[in-house]
Amino acid sequence: MKHILLFLALVMAAPAMAQDSQPKVQARLIAEDKAVAPGGSITIALEEQIAPEWHTYWKNPGDAGAPTVIEWTLPPGWKADAIQWPRPMRVPVGPLMDYGYEGKLWLLTKVTAPAGAKAGEAVTIKAAASWLVCKNICIPEERALSIAVPVGAQAADPVVAKDFAAARALLPIASPWKMTYALGQTLDLYVAAPSLAAAHPKGADFFPARPGLIKNPAPQLVGYAKDGLVLRLTPGAKVSGVLEGLLVLTSTDGSVQALEVNAAAGPVPPAEFTTEAADGELTLLLAILFALLGGLILNVMPCVLPILAMKALAVAQHGSEGRRESFSYAAGAVLSFAGLGLMVLVLRQGGASIGWGFQLQSPMVVAGFALLVFGVGLNLSGLFEVGSITAGEGLTRKSGPAGAFFTGVLAVAVAAPCTAPFMAAALGFALSQGAAAALAVFVALGVGFALPFILLGFWPRALSFLPRPGTWMLRLKQFMAFPMYGAAIWLVWVLSQQVGPRGVAVVGGAMLFVAFAGWLWSVTRDLAPRGRSLGTGAVVVLLLAVGWGISQLGGAAAAPVAQATRGEAYSAAKLASYRASGRPVFVDATAAWCITCLVNEEAVLSKGPVQSAFAARKVVYMVADWTNQNPEITSLLKENGRSGVPLYLYYPPGGAAPRILPQILTEAGVLAALEG
Repeated sequence: MKHILLFLALVMAAPAMAQDSQPKVQARLIAEDKAVAPGGSITIALEEQIAPEWHTYWKNPGDAGAPTVIEWTLPPGWKADAIQWPRPMRVPVGPLMDYGYEGKLWLLTKVTAPAGAKAGEAVTIKAAASWLVCKNICIPEERALSIAVPVGAQAADPVVAKDFAAARALLPIASPWKMTYALGQTLDLYVAAPSLAAAHPKGADFFPARPGLIKNPAPQLVGYAKDGLVLRLTPGAKVSGVLEGLLVLTSTDGSVQALEVNAAAGPVPPAEFTTEAADGELTLLLAILFALLGGLILNVMPCVLPILAMKALAVAQHGSEGRRESFSYAAGAVLSFAGLGLMVLVLRQGGASIGWGFQLQSPMVVAGFALLVFGVGLNLSGLFEVGSITAGEGLTRKSGPAGAFFTGVLAVAVAAPCTAPFMAAALGFALSQGAAAALAVFVALGVGFALPFILLGFWPRALSFLPRPGTWMLRLKQFMAFPMYGAAIWLVWVLSQQVGPRGVAVVGGAMLFVAFAGWLWSVTRDLAPRGRSLGTGAVVVLLLAVGWGISQLGGAAAAPVAQATRGEAYSAAKLASYRASGRPVFVDATAAWCITCLVNEEAVLSKGPVQSAFAARKVVYMVADWTNQNPEITSLLKENGRSGVPLYLYYPPGGAAPRILPQILTEAGVLAALEG
């Protein structure tokens, strides 16, 4: 394909040259020294002044093009070394990626004189230089150049000293750090440099020394491991032995350094990856702003709907002390976000393959949440009364803030697994940073999530619009039990997706025991001390039995996951196979516990127009179900700068990079992505 493209470029060049005979590259030879000593060497630069918006090519031109060639004509005994290539730049050309240069380019070559060269004579060094220069079209150009070099006492030419120093600053240097690579579905290049992991360079680009090592247009993802930097590449068809090329690092102050890559196959530690879309120029301040917005938007996401009832009840029941209730709820939400975030960081640092929302990937945790929400519902229905969840004025006087704090904790635990707009970018940034920066982002997420209640805390007069406490509060409390039962049913359904009917039976029996324990607690409170003790003992036994039953789900085998919509189960190997064959692919990264995902699937992806568009374009629809822990899907999320679901990717035909769709889908948006 490369040779075909080059041939077409040359054919197209003929009419272009007929229309414009002006050369696109001005060239000359420049010697670094005024003279060269017998047996000594001198560096000669081929200077290319490339016309604006045009480019020439590096030694590996990429997907199309041809590098500059210099054929030297030297006196007998003189020798010329190979070209010293400065670091190139990535030049996208349609769906292709070239490696080349723009503007002013100096290609240095070391020329050595024989020991018998006669001092006092001037030697003419000739060079036939040729290159391919491209813009919308490609034009082959060539020049016959020459320069006179005196033989004598070696002396640098001060006129060009700074220019040669600048040219040498662009040359790659030997890497001071060891590099290894691991080849699988991706090609991961690891630089064992703790200083790079701490410094977080602004950019990192790999330029392969030979064609075929990587897929040039594919995105290059920068990741950070505990002791270095990892660059994730898309492998080509010729990766074997030593991986050679250049690694160009751009620091946060704008300085650039190219390192020679001679990496052997070896271990590569786990790392956190971001993409340009998720990270790019994102700063900590901007990530915190995104986190605030994402946390605020999370309040209106479908994921949070089962918890809205608890929020409403907290406002209604505690109107007289709304300020304390609001700040208590906010404290629970903020601390929960911070705690969950730090837990993810710690577990990932230890090598665990998890993401945001990992807590609902555990059947034991899902069952525990289901029982907790079910117990809250029973309490609201009046089956039993404990502490902070009681009706009427007594609650507001006793422990309302504690109940509000608990509400904030539970809201985050159940609602956080789904991500909202802006939240994905903030999470992707946080999980690639150090602990302090990550904690700041997670706290900002919690503040955004609790912002409505925080505002109520600063403006408690808004609660004066509620009616005065009365019988209506008891009725509202009883009514709010039903959303809790609905949330419990949803969590049991999630559990059925994870471990099948056995899990449903276990949690159903546990719910029976919880209800019986609640009833026993209620009917024995008014008995004599001996009766109350017996009742308490029976409740403890029942709850211990519930705990034992739930613990049995820890080793339960995962149930076959039913696809959320009609599609093929995701695997990295299948995706690579379809892309290699040129098929377009749509990947739906979802989970049974992500209500936003389910809404998108029912309201958009399963609808006729979208399904018809998939069929017409022969799009392969793949479902990456993350209901249970799945390292392959976790890796897919990381590769695209995400740490949670939903994630929607469209891979166009031809091997181009995937398009990331919004988290809230519309039919028009999906169809536009397929068209674009």
